[in-house]
Amino acid sequence: MSSHRPVATIRTQVSLPLRLPDGFSTPSRVVTFDGLVDGREHLAIGLGRWSGEGPVEDAPVPLVRPHSECLTGDVFGSQRCDCGPQLREAVERIAGVGGWLLYLRQEGRGIGLYRKLDAYALQDAGLDTYEANLALGRGADERNYLVAAQMLHALGLSRVELLSNNPDKARQLRRYGVTVTAQVPTGVHRSPANAGYLAAKAGTGGHTLDVPPEG
Repeated sequence: MSSHRPVATIRTQVSLPLRLPDGFSTPSRVVTFDGLVDGREHLAIGLGRWSGEGPVEDAPVPLVRPHSECLTGDVFGSQRCDCGPQLREAVERIAGVGGWLLYLRQEGRGIGLYRKLDAYALQDAGLDTYEANLALGRGADERNYLVAAQMLHALGLSRVELLSNNPDKARQLRRYGVTVTAQVPTGVHRSPANAGYLAAKAGTGGHTLDVPPEG
């Protein structure tokens, strides 16, 4: 039995042709919502046949990635995390098979941009990404995917293939009434600056990452 899921509704839909910094381009459809429980401005981005460019009748189960906003990685290309490369990978993979990118406004695993940067300072002093959040008096991971479930149901989707290495996303979506038919891993996007971050996600966060050894 799923937990209580307040109903959200579609507010606006607009066509948004995408062109990423490396030249990859694809049509997309951006959807906004009313009634999301946290009141934040989360976006659903339809790609492939869900962009409005093709029929969706009898479409296969859509590939969906709930992607948490990361200003430093998504916009500025920070090497301290793998968020930017995961976002880039997700857009192309979803566009290829059809599905949705849910862009969720929950920076720093839910603690916000300034506190995330505070956590970086603590990481520079030797804590890992989860320990740093806890040292700030916050949860190791405060993200709640109820809004993602609300968005999917508003889009008429109750079954998804989940593009994620994070088993908590699958657990939470199932709790809120979304059937996850498969969990599809992303690539491992390692840089010299994020090896410890990836190791913490795999070891502490339980992410299904095969992190290669350094060297």
